[in-house]
Formats: sequence, C-alpha cells, structure tokens
Amino acid sequence: MRIARVILFTSQMEAMTEFYGKVLGLELVTEEPGWREFAAGGVNLALHSGPSSPGRKGPKIAFHVEDVTAMRAALAARGAKFGKVRIGEVFALCDGKDPDGNWIQLSSR
Repeated sequence: MRIARVILFTSQMEAMTEFYGKVLGLELVTEEPGWREFAAGGVNLALHSGPSSPGRKGPKIAFHVEDVTAMRAALAARGAKFGKVRIGEVFALCDGKDPDGNWIQLSSR
C-alpha cells in the first residue's frame, strides 16, 4: 500500500482552494462539485466539502522545501501566515495554518 492523498474537510472551499492553489502554489489536478485535489509531490492533497474539525491535534501537512526561510518569505508575500523559522542542527522548519486552522509545515527534512 501507499498513501494516495490527505483529505481535509472544509466549509470554505473557495478560500481553501485559493490558499493551497494560489498561495502555496500547488497544481489543481481535479475539480468536481464538493471536491478539489492538488498534486503535492508523492501525495495529493484533497479538499472535501463538509465541516472542518482540525481540533487540538488535527492533521499537519508537511511540505519539504530546500530553503525554509526563503519559502516562508515567498509564501508570506502571497498572504500565508507562518510562525518563526526554527533551525536545528539537522533541519529547519516553520509552522503555519490554512484558512480552516489546519496545521501546515515547511520543513527541510
């Protein structure tokens, strides 16, 4: 088996489509009523109409990037909100949230 996609439920389909498509720059590969799917490397990210419920420990979608600081700056210029870049001995990372409050992460790991 292999993971095919991560599905996020959302009541803000247009805002979430804008965020993952235009702000983060993922390619929209499927668009159907109540469903949008984006190519995101080895795993697709899908948006499904319905109430969101990220909760206290909801999913975190981690995006691999070579330069976390540069990508954070580029995405912030497009409207994404992230916390500070944390740089460790082995990798760097930075956490943020999408419009529904789901955690997203930029990571060099």
